Amino acid sequence: MALKYKDIIVAVDGSDEAKWAFKKAIAIADRNEATLHLINIIDTRSYAAVEAYDRSIAERAQKYAEDLLTEYQAEAAAVGMNNVQIHVEYGSPKTLIPRDIAKKLNADLIICGATGLNRVERFLIGSVSENIVRSAKCDVLVVRTPETQE
Repeated sequence: MALKYKDIIVAVDGSDEAKWAFKKAIAIADRNEATLHLINIIDTRSYAAVEAYDRSIAERAQKYAEDLLTEYQAEAAAVGMNNVQIHVEYGSPKTLIPRDIAKKLNADLIICGATGLNRVERFLIGSVSENIVRSAKCDVLVVRTPETQE
């Protein structure tokens, strides 16, 4: 049984939690000489009603996702991590990441931040990280943001 990871997914969304997950993912991918897949899911449910009224929302979401991932990719390259691929997908992060994307990319590790949702939101929709842990067929690392950031 191999104890090295080959394809690591890290879900990023611009939050502090995702930033910490990304930093850990770089270190783990580097140690394992793995491919790092940076994923941003544009949650279509959050703007489906508004989009009928304003088409540019989808374009802005796509541009934000691409800019964010390109920035992370450059940050990884700056520390010598060049085997980084970026992916923008549309749908529900809770189901896409652990099922479809992990399978498509043959991922053996998914890294995500512990969500910043409040208690009510978690109760109503459940946290993305919790869902990934439950649904993924591979290892999952949920990264907690330190109380005092460096």
